[in-house]
Amino acid sequence: MKRRHFITSGIACAAMGLAPASAFAGALKYRNGLVKKLLAEGKTVFVDFTTDWCPTCAAQRRTIDALKEENAQYEEHIVFVSVDFDKFRRSGISKKYRIPRRSTLLALKADQEIGRIVAGTSKDQIKNLLDAALEAS
Repeated sequence: MKRRHFITSGIACAAMGLAPASAFAGALKYRNGLVKKLLAEGKTVFVDFTTDWCPTCAAQRRTIDALKEENAQYEEHIVFVSVDFDKFRRSGISKKYRIPRRSTLLALKADQEIGRIVAGTSKDQIKNLLDAALEAS
């Protein structure tokens, strides 16, 4: 790809709201042991395996943020955690839950998987996963 096309593409992505964002609003940034600790405390945890550069991840974040705006119950009863997949792809959490790729969303309660979405950006699909997590909380 020619450099000017690459630069132009980057500017276009930023203008469309696809600029890098490390986590969706209100999410805790993952560190080793965080999810295990939250689950041990009895929390319902919604984990986003993401990267800053992934357009699918950005679309998921926008959808999650919009759904959280529509329903305050999500943030009141669910702990949101953002995992940098580039950093933690070979770590214990990714291996334990068999995370196949970035843009994987995972809902957990008491170390049981409530559900997951891999590379899905549908508002209905993400809402269903959030609703299932809310029901489990």
